Amino acid sequence: MQHTLFFPMMIHGFGFLSLSASLVLPWALTGLVQGQKITESLFKDVPQLSTVQEIPLPNRKLISRISTATTYYVSNNGNDRNSGLSTSSAFRTLQRAANLTNPGDTVLIMNGEYKNRPQDGAVLNIKRSGTANAWIKYKAYPGHFPKIQHDTWNGILISNKASYIEINGLEVIGDNAKIDRDYAMSQKDNGNNRFTNGNCISIGEKEGKGRSHHINILNNKVHDCGGSGISAIEADYVKVDNNTVFNNSWYTRNGCSGISMLNNWSSDNNQGYKIFVTNNKSYNNRMYVPWYQAGKITDGNGIIVDVSKGYRGRILIANNITYKNGGSGIHSHDSQHIDIINNTAYLNQQSSDVKKKAKGEIYAGYSSDVKIFNNIMYASPGNAVNSNMKNVNVNYNYNVYSNHSTIKVTGSRDIIADPQFVNASARDFRLKSTSPAINSGLKWSSLTTDFLGNPRVSGYATDRGAYENP
Repeated sequence: MQHTLFFPMMIHGFGFLSLSASLVLPWALTGLVQGQKITESLFKDVPQLSTVQEIPLPNRKLISRISTATTYYVSNNGNDRNSGLSTSSAFRTLQRAANLTNPGDTVLIMNGEYKNRPQDGAVLNIKRSGTANAWIKYKAYPGHFPKIQHDTWNGILISNKASYIEINGLEVIGDNAKIDRDYAMSQKDNGNNRFTNGNCISIGEKEGKGRSHHINILNNKVHDCGGSGISAIEADYVKVDNNTVFNNSWYTRNGCSGISMLNNWSSDNNQGYKIFVTNNKSYNNRMYVPWYQAGKITDGNGIIVDVSKGYRGRILIANNITYKNGGSGIHSHDSQHIDIINNTAYLNQQSSDVKKKAKGEIYAGYSSDVKIFNNIMYASPGNAVNSNMKNVNVNYNYNVYSNHSTIKVTGSRDIIADPQFVNASARDFRLKSTSPAINSGLKWSSLTTDFLGNPRVSGYATDRGAYENP
């Protein structure tokens, strides 16, 4: 059963019940870089070429009209009265540039801290779309590390069905450092508190007003938001790749997670891969305030695909590292057509309410057509590494399960053993040379690199988990 809430944003799963929360904004809101490790034809960058149209005129020579993409610059030392067309004439605010963009344009953001004005619902509200051959890109200026610091509903919001948008190389920071649990608990019935419920990067405003497509969220650092880290509602053709997402979902009254995809929307009939959640590190995302509809802690997952039974495309969740989240590391709730491949999940399910009904480090519930292969799942003693709750055609195989965990379902090629991480206490989840995960996985044709971008396969068979041993 799906519930619609009446207050601000976002989304998200409901780890062990048959319900799921989807949150709604009360009004429309206003306003490093590594190579991509998995390349899919649907997401290839298209060169921004000038187009030249020659118009013949009688008795006159040809006149050439040239249309070119524009690069805008934003700097902490800029001024919104500037042209924004060079580093020396940069704008001061991100929104000034966003309000001018056209297909093919790029916004380069220089060092500094960018904040929302008190009346704004986001530091950057993206409403203008690119096109299939001319994406609009918001990127860190080469060698720079800009920060978006907000205390409102969103650091970055993609609204108004904006599509063909890329966010690349930014740091988005929420308000958690200024909030404590006592204050957050005092606000657990206040859905209008933007300080406790604010999100970092949000795709879509609310159900029925989402419907963005072709969105790339790449190489960002996203943390300390009371609500969601990276979330999408009713979106299609989304890539969330190589982001670091942590310390989110702490203080919201809503069921939020580190990375979440809710009510995925099919913009066409393509049944191939259209949503990618790959090469991300998601940790310490958890809830400290009960979800108000359930009266308990329900989420704070590393990654969740939520309430997407009607989605016709396929989803790839691969090469991710999730650890010490309050909820599960990765899971599918009430969804379908998902491949969860070569991920590493370590000591998730940290929240006490979640532990009582722990369903797994990586698992599916109320789902269909899900493959969970080549993963490493390391749970706390007695906690479940997986489960099979009211699923249809959900297959676990070629996984490694820690030998002190509770295992609810096993595949014929699953292994129960110590995966032998290099140094898990230091968060180094690479594999020792004696690990049973090495050369024992199933080659997945759509996955040609590992978490670090190294070729997969390097031995005679693929390794299990997010890393491929050289």
